[in-house]
Amino acid sequence: MRALISVSDKTGIVDFAKQLNELGIEIVSTGGTYNVLKEAGLPVIGISEVTGFPECLDGRVKTLHPNIHAGLLAMRSNPEHIRQVKELNVELIDMVVVNLYPFKQTIMKPDVTLADAIENIDIGGPTMLRAAAKNYQDVSVIIDPSDYDKVISEIKSDGRVSVKTNFYLAAKVFNHTAYYDSMIANYLKDKAGLPKYPDTLSMTFEKVQDMRYGENPHQAAAFYKEVGANTGMLTGIEQLHGKELSFNNINDTHGALELLKEYDEPTVVACKHSNPCGVASGKNIYEAYTKAYNTDPVSIFGGIVCANRKIDKATAEEISKIFLEIVLAPDFDEDALEVLTRKKNIRLLKLEGIENKQPETAFDVKKVSGGILVQDIDNKLLDGELQVVTDRAPTDKEMEDLLFTWKIVKYTKSNGIAIGKDKQSVGIGPGQVNRIWATEQAIDHGTKQLGADVVKGAVLASDAFFPFDDCVEAAAKAGITAIIQPGGSVRDQDSIDACNKHGIAMVFTGMRHFRH
Repeated sequence: MRALISVSDKTGIVDFAKQLNELGIEIVSTGGTYNVLKEAGLPVIGISEVTGFPECLDGRVKTLHPNIHAGLLAMRSNPEHIRQVKELNVELIDMVVVNLYPFKQTIMKPDVTLADAIENIDIGGPTMLRAAAKNYQDVSVIIDPSDYDKVISEIKSDGRVSVKTNFYLAAKVFNHTAYYDSMIANYLKDKAGLPKYPDTLSMTFEKVQDMRYGENPHQAAAFYKEVGANTGMLTGIEQLHGKELSFNNINDTHGALELLKEYDEPTVVACKHSNPCGVASGKNIYEAYTKAYNTDPVSIFGGIVCANRKIDKATAEEISKIFLEIVLAPDFDEDALEVLTRKKNIRLLKLEGIENKQPETAFDVKKVSGGILVQDIDNKLLDGELQVVTDRAPTDKEMEDLLFTWKIVKYTKSNGIAIGKDKQSVGIGPGQVNRIWATEQAIDHGTKQLGADVVKGAVLASDAFFPFDDCVEAAAKAGITAIIQPGGSVRDQDSIDACNKHGIAMVFTGMRHFRH
């Protein structure tokens, strides 16, 4: 038997090669791997001895030769194949151990050049892998050091690797080369200016972890991350305390985190089932948390809290008074951790670069029956100047509250209404089938939790236009003084007239924020 070994990841390769040698398997190798095995005292045949041709073009051509690929692709059960390789003096290759040039590691370097990236596109490696995988009945192909022990075990017990295992290894190869090629294609697509939405779309993700289950216990699930920088992204979290994150934990935290990134001053976002239930900014994170909590002390129970400043002891003591699933922050003071880790089930997550937003090139992907919907992420808050459409313009204070509340409604499930005042959410009405119900729910919630006096003088944000003036009438009855909404309804004038009648200021954004 003969094995060809050429690896960039040399984890465990010397020990594996020693075991192959002890089993009487001849080893052929290339470049750096050849040197490593030689230095370990192993008998190794250089690739040029097999091809009869020197490695050339700075190592770009080593294994691209009929003596290699005929040895890999010859079917042992085909007499004509065997006759031809004998006639051509080609030695059969029974095992290929290859992993590819580190393209991902190269493109993730901050100072990488296009030339560096191109030079780290492996050509010979994928070609050998695909050839060996195609001929899995006769050839074992290994890309992952974690498979070394299984291969050695089977050879020791049966004299060869089973066809079943070879088939498993081959399938693993094609999955890996597809990932490798997709990564290259996506990198070059962006550099070359190809369309963002090409005729065929391949996406590359790496598994972070298997989940215990998905949204429900009968659904299997896993968490994957995009290839690239993850600083400030949900995939970059460091868990400091608590049990393993669930599918719903991650999904709900995503909604809270994306809303949090809209704010620069100390801010806390409390979230439940992917909807914000309390949002507030303050002069420090303690004030922001207490304001967010007071917005809705009922819904926050069992929810998720995200903060954009370090959690201090005073804030931790307030947090510890209730049950929360998750607290996420850029960091925690030591004494804050001491307080919070007394609670066994709370998950504490640290995220550096929490202010970093997703790149504009990112996709938002939704699974539908038979396919996926792909769109740009909703990375804009406003598109141009706000348009005052009423007789009265908002005061500076109202405008500050309008923009604060517009951020909240952007991340509230549609039909969504948010009411805000003094950099604090007052009432949120998410996910209703009509807009007046969402408006009434937000007003009712604010009135019951904070009181009618707080709702009076607040502002209201709607994620999409008002089809009728009923929402304005409800807002006026509650004492709301200013409204922000996209505009664009054929009946906009009805809402404008109702605002003018009640002395409410209203501005149009010209853009909506549906969140389905």
